[in-house]
Amino acid sequence: MTQATGFRRLIAPFAALAVIAGIHAAQAQEISESHLAAARQAIAAIDATEQFDAILPRAAQALKAELIQKDPNLEAVITQTVDEKALALAARRADLETEAARAYAKSFSEEELKAISAFYDSPAGKKLISEGPIVTREVLKAANIWQNGIARDLAQSVGEAIAQQDGAAQPAQPAQPQQ
Repeated sequence: MTQATGFRRLIAPFAALAVIAGIHAAQAQEISESHLAAARQAIAAIDATEQFDAILPRAAQALKAELIQKDPNLEAVITQTVDEKALALAARRADLETEAARAYAKSFSEEELKAISAFYDSPAGKKLISEGPIVTREVLKAANIWQNGIARDLAQSVGEAIAQQDGAAQPAQPAQPQQ
């Protein structure tokens, strides 16, 4: 028996084991409809995918500009065609929502997703979403000021400490005679 034949005999059982393990893993990752519904509700509450709403319009606008630049005589046809095709693709936005829901469902339990939705649908949660970016900007500004102050004070105190140690390390100078 050659070494190659031995490897071939081992490959089949390992391949079968890998397939079985993959099927088992896929079954273990199945997500219930109620879990996905809770994830969708949480996504809506936190506006998790809102930032992606402009992707298709931007792509359509960029394509129009590119095509019109290449052939300005077809501007009306290009504009109409790109708009029609973009509208046809808009339905695929639901695919993103589904994938986002799966990602949230894998990371959070159904109960956690319901709690997230409950908070973000509350007045405090809605205010956090609307005011959060402003607060974050203010916190970053304060942290920058604090960082600059800490760096300045550290440099100053280290400079003073080194100056004191440097002064102590030098031999004592004879006192000047008083007149």
